[in-house]
Amino acid sequence: MIVFIHIGNDNVIRSREVIAIIDYDLYANASGMYQMIQEWKQKDRVSGPEKKAKSIMITENRIFFSTLSVATLRKRSGILTTISNLEDYYEE
Repeated sequence: MIVFIHIGNDNVIRSREVIAIIDYDLYANASGMYQMIQEWKQKDRVSGPEKKAKSIMITENRIFFSTLSVATLRKRSGILTTISNLEDYYEE
């Protein structure tokens, strides 16, 4: 079963592609992460509005700036996991 997460800004990704969800404030204060994102920007592998970002979602092939908070994204991914597991408990 393929499960998707709407991460805001008209972006939807597969839940299994998510490597990390990071608070934007950590990005602003971490030089190593800043450097990585700058390199990915040069390769055109960064999406989303950086100026309004509350979180950063990292996948294997792309980085997304999201206007949704880490807590909201975590809830969305958790809800989808719960829904996908419901069929395990279904009895006819």
